[in-house]
Amino acid sequence: MGKCFSFLAMLLLVQIAKAQVDTTAYRTIANAIQKKYAPDKRSVYFNVRFKSDSVFVESTSPEALSSFENSFPATEKAKLMSSLLPAKYLNGQTFGVTNISVANNRSQPFHGAELMTQTLLGTPIQVLKKQGGFYLVKSPDGYLAWTDGGSIALMDAAQFKAWQAAKKVVFVADYGHAFTVASKSASRVSDLVAGNILQLISTNGDFTKVSFPDGRQAYVPAEQLADYNTWLKRPLPTADAILSTAQTLVGVPYLWGGTSIKGVDCSGFTKTAYFLNGIIIPRDASQQALVGQALDVLENDSISVEKCLKNLKPGDLMFFSAAKRRGINGGRVSHTAIYMGDGQFIQSAGMVKISSILPTAANYDEHQTKTLVGARRMLTEVGKPEITKIENHQWYLSKK
Repeated sequence: MGKCFSFLAMLLLVQIAKAQVDTTAYRTIANAIQKKYAPDKRSVYFNVRFKSDSVFVESTSPEALSSFENSFPATEKAKLMSSLLPAKYLNGQTFGVTNISVANNRSQPFHGAELMTQTLLGTPIQVLKKQGGFYLVKSPDGYLAWTDGGSIALMDAAQFKAWQAAKKVVFVADYGHAFTVASKSASRVSDLVAGNILQLISTNGDFTKVSFPDGRQAYVPAEQLADYNTWLKRPLPTADAILSTAQTLVGVPYLWGGTSIKGVDCSGFTKTAYFLNGIIIPRDASQQALVGQALDVLENDSISVEKCLKNLKPGDLMFFSAAKRRGINGGRVSHTAIYMGDGQFIQSAGMVKISSILPTAANYDEHQTKTLVGARRMLTEVGKPEITKIENHQWYLSKK
């Protein structure tokens, strides 16, 4: 890679000698740097843009920025504007908490962009930059996406620490509402979904008074809430607990980017089943397929039902690749599901449903089964890279 950068730098010098910034030469170098230091835009931000005779580069990776800066000849340094995120213009408001029941996070800073993921009310986030009315944020699973400014409460370090230390409650019912007064017939302040986190103000009778991250106050039926610290400090979940949560989502529609009772995609479904049981795993199927304990489920690159029945345990994640339908082995993981036992698995495909890898089963899913490419065990790997108990994630800790 070092020789590659040297060659590209020489090429750049030749091009710059022509006078103006040569965007093709700079992009060639930027692409090589991105491939090395920021290959996955879902977890590392690296962006180069050009304006007149200037080159602007931003990244969350110090290594990427340093490498790009070093590719410039000394005589051209004045043309380079380099920024390590979070951006300085945020004036310290580099923390935030999701402020609505389910916030949409997109691939680009506008509402029509692809929905990449969602964060739930009360989710702590890192704020990296602003563009228009959107913010580039990182969620606790390390995922980068753009969210509308109205869906988050911006905070500086002191405000975020105060939020962390505040007494809080978690909404544990599937779906519900927060009301203006302690009555279910009162006007609504917001809808709520399982996993929403709110600040506790007081409990009186059948209702609990809560505060949203932006300071709005409301009343929620006490029976729908759990103490936040108790929720955090639960023992590691069993496979039965994961499957019990997963089955509460049966019938929920498929939603690309979805991670809540309102709609889930395949990996949003597996992520949510684990999150509601206290475990954070990576966001996308292709990311989940890289962590945990690998399990043997194939024979000559095709599914081995015998190995699946022998080696899989309930709660394990199964991974599939649509490329196998085109006869391509080694293609990108494009789907995931949770194994239930006895050949059955639960997945979000059209909607959340229970399927089987057994050809003799009434719910046999030949379409997915033939594209199986691997499986991973998460429950025995909690505490290892990217499989984190919520109570051990520094953004969720109650710091006093």
